[in-house]
Amino acid sequence: MRRLVLLMCLSSLTWAESPDLGQEIPDEDVRSITVFSDGTGLPTGSGTVAEGKSLYEINCLRCHGPTAQEGPNDALAGDKARTLGSYWPYAPTIFDYVRRTMPYEMPGYLSDDQIYSVVAYLLHLNGLLDADASLDAASLSVVELPNRPKFYSEYDLP
Repeated sequence: MRRLVLLMCLSSLTWAESPDLGQEIPDEDVRSITVFSDGTGLPTGSGTVAEGKSLYEINCLRCHGPTAQEGPNDALAGDKARTLGSYWPYAPTIFDYVRRTMPYEMPGYLSDDQIYSVVAYLLHLNGLLDADASLDAASLSVVELPNRPKFYSEYDLP
């Protein structure tokens, strides 16, 4: 009997052509919240390695460990697979990822200046920035990550 009732309920449903969920986001809004691999979309602001170290200790250490190589979550530095210095191809996308997803329990908590600082510290831990370095949109856009030549975009393909 239950099967018959279920079959009758399902047969009476009409399906829309689309689920009609949400709304389309205008291109200009997408561009305003997206940082591209060439640095387009990076916000104004700046940060230093020194500031990033203290922010890392407060917001990141519990998940990534004291040297960003240990901890319950992914290693961010060192020669292990998929760290920022050994896997990621573009430095501006690190900013974008941190801004959208970190700290884990409260994404969006850090200001743009704080994110520049944390990214500067992480790049320093990977041997890509000096201890006295600072980052802003212009300087982050030109940081060359070691693995960049191994990545290709659809524009690079024949």
